[in-house]
Amino acid sequence: MKLNRAKGTRDFLPEEKIVRNTVVDTMRKTFEQYGFNPLETPVLERIDVLSSKYAGGAEILKETFQLQDQGKRDLGLRYDLTVPFARIIAMNKGLRMPYKRYAIGRVFRDGPLKLGRYREFWQCDVDIVGCTTVAAETELLTLAQDVFKALAMDVVLTVNDRRVIDAIITQSGVPNNKQTEAILIVDKLDKVGEAAVQKELCDTTGISSRQCKELLMLLQTKGTNDVLFSTIKEAIGDNEGLTALQQLCTDVEGLVFSPALARGLTYYTGSVYEAFLTDGKKIGITSSLAGGGRYDQMIGDFIGGKDTYPALGLSFGLDVITDALKLIQATPVRPTVVDVYVIGINCFDQTRQLVTKLRAGGLKVDTDLLDRGLGKNMNYASKAGIPYVVLLGEQEINQKKVRLKNMETGDEQLLTENECFTLLEKALIR
Repeated sequence: MKLNRAKGTRDFLPEEKIVRNTVVDTMRKTFEQYGFNPLETPVLERIDVLSSKYAGGAEILKETFQLQDQGKRDLGLRYDLTVPFARIIAMNKGLRMPYKRYAIGRVFRDGPLKLGRYREFWQCDVDIVGCTTVAAETELLTLAQDVFKALAMDVVLTVNDRRVIDAIITQSGVPNNKQTEAILIVDKLDKVGEAAVQKELCDTTGISSRQCKELLMLLQTKGTNDVLFSTIKEAIGDNEGLTALQQLCTDVEGLVFSPALARGLTYYTGSVYEAFLTDGKKIGITSSLAGGGRYDQMIGDFIGGKDTYPALGLSFGLDVITDALKLIQATPVRPTVVDVYVIGINCFDQTRQLVTKLRAGGLKVDTDLLDRGLGKNMNYASKAGIPYVVLLGEQEINQKKVRLKNMETGDEQLLTENECFTLLEKALIR
């Protein structure tokens, strides 16, 4: 049998998994600094939840992995973390508002593959339920800036509002019953180009070639935020979405207004936003690193009745972010989490005591389990990329000391156990 992975999935060896863990830890720390609490939902959802008209819509349903359990119940693998979150809110009506949560987990889409896009991937989401004002958008987009700053990634945060693009499409003459399809088509501009979008718009919506050209020209207007706001307002008149965007761009420095930004999911009702690597084209990473928007109707529609649950969220793509980091980071990643490798020569009990003490102090410590000689152990530590080795033998025991070697510089020191721990703690525990 020829062994291989399922298409669109990946294995992660330690040097890759360490990067991913670092990214997740950075995000989790920032999420919690902003007051978001953790939440977890199942990978499996009922297909009627995933396919609900209040969920992701027909376009995303095409990419949903579907299956049946032994009871012939129709299930699906979640395609995002937002729909399960909406279900959670709908099933727990007593939650205090505003409710702020983060979730980190696998999602699945049976879609086309390219660098940065897979069929099994991770999302890292933050959502706020119960706030209708731009203050919630300000919170999420400021958080995004802090996450990417902590990861040393230079990104552009683009913003739009579905009420704005709805008005632009209406003004262009697209019939009401074709406007959702028009948004999905416009969302492909960066992927397939203007000519393909223009042809599909004309074929699908029935508007003329001239109307298509005017629509795409308006959507792709270039200039500063102020110029764009002025141009779009002149075309569509007063618009709540445009007013909210102007306020958001005032509150959060560095946002870029993009009239063509649509985001394909049908549940968005207001602001939408995406983050792109500033020099992404140079390294072949053109997919968004994060994206989200406001979905004020989804939860209330799930629940039914008169209650409303205004909500918005932001999802970070762990896979595309780590792919980008591997390409832009100048320093190689260590292939191990181990900080210290302890080598004992004919002193098993003393070695175990030392290992236990170092681990109790918070160090990541490994030791020889195969009773190898000094040379093989040193070679193992060197190839594993372990930065420090502690040697313990008869001579060291008699002096009540240990020998510490810095594997990068080659320097050795004869130290007491307490001196050794203090030096390692200062160098390794941050």
